[in-house]
Amino acid sequence: MSPSLPSITLYDSLQRDKTILEPATPGQVGIYVCGMTVYDYCHLGHARVMVTFDTVVRYLRARGMKVTYVRNITDIDDKIIRRALEQGESIQALTARFIEAMHADEAALLCQKPDLEPRATEHVGAMQNMIAELIERGHAYAAANGDVYYAVRSFPEYGKLSGKSIDELISGARVELGEDKRDPLDFALWKAVKPDEPSWSSPWGEGRPGWHIECSAMSADALGCTFDIHGGGADLQFPHHENEIAQSQGAGCAFAHYWMHNGFVRINDEKMSKSLNNFLTVRELLPLFSGEVLRFFILSSQYRSPLHYSEEGLEQARAGLTRLYTALRGMPARHIVTESVSYTHLRAH
Repeated sequence: MSPSLPSITLYDSLQRDKTILEPATPGQVGIYVCGMTVYDYCHLGHARVMVTFDTVVRYLRARGMKVTYVRNITDIDDKIIRRALEQGESIQALTARFIEAMHADEAALLCQKPDLEPRATEHVGAMQNMIAELIERGHAYAAANGDVYYAVRSFPEYGKLSGKSIDELISGARVELGEDKRDPLDFALWKAVKPDEPSWSSPWGEGRPGWHIECSAMSADALGCTFDIHGGGADLQFPHHENEIAQSQGAGCAFAHYWMHNGFVRINDEKMSKSLNNFLTVRELLPLFSGEVLRFFILSSQYRSPLHYSEEGLEQARAGLTRLYTALRGMPARHIVTESVSYTHLRAH
């Protein structure tokens, strides 16, 4: 990175403030972003994650940093299992189909591929090793039914990312039918096998990993026990990222130095999500608006702010992109690159 350039600052969700980026290894940045759970097509909210962190990575590289960008794929989880059973196909066929569709959407949005794209099913051994370490350190326990749970109260700093307290959480906590927790706040690291579900052998019996342990193990495998930036959508801040911190630090890892979260996409004043069935997929929008227009629309809003979807907003993005290209017409290439980096820097803050 050139000494003449100003320091790189980012908003750290953990500190709740802007801070100067100081990589553990000068000139190099490791960034891990929670990716898609592949049981359906990507909607505009997923597109915002892709475009936001693609832009962050491009900016860091433009500033001379050597970046290792990791974005995982969750290819085993409750929603995937249910969808495969509903559609009468294998989990492997279902996830392969939606991974291919995700990559097609990513390309349409002009996003560069991550350097590494680990899949949960390929890292079950690493997850089991971390679970064993957590049990050894007193942060987890094996229940009589074959599940393994994280003991939330064993980690005094639980809630530091989301700002939630144990007392606040306990009022809404509950134990689901079939669970064997010691405390309603505890969450599953390993789930005992059930009929019609895939399973792996483990010291605690046949079963499969819980969702939260996946990213703790995969980020450590890809970037080491400590890395620079962890990113994802704001909806993952609690409980997923809170649980990741508890797991990784409970297992002895310093984990991520900085946390970045992009804001929600909203439609009709509600968060766009599959659970609310109010989402628009990228492939539904592409026949109407190019991937470049969708990308420009996403970048037209500060990345931590809500992004309000409307066709009028997309039409404005199309017109704005046309004006930009008109203004750049005939400008020497070196000026175009400089202006592009400056624009990205502005939107990154």
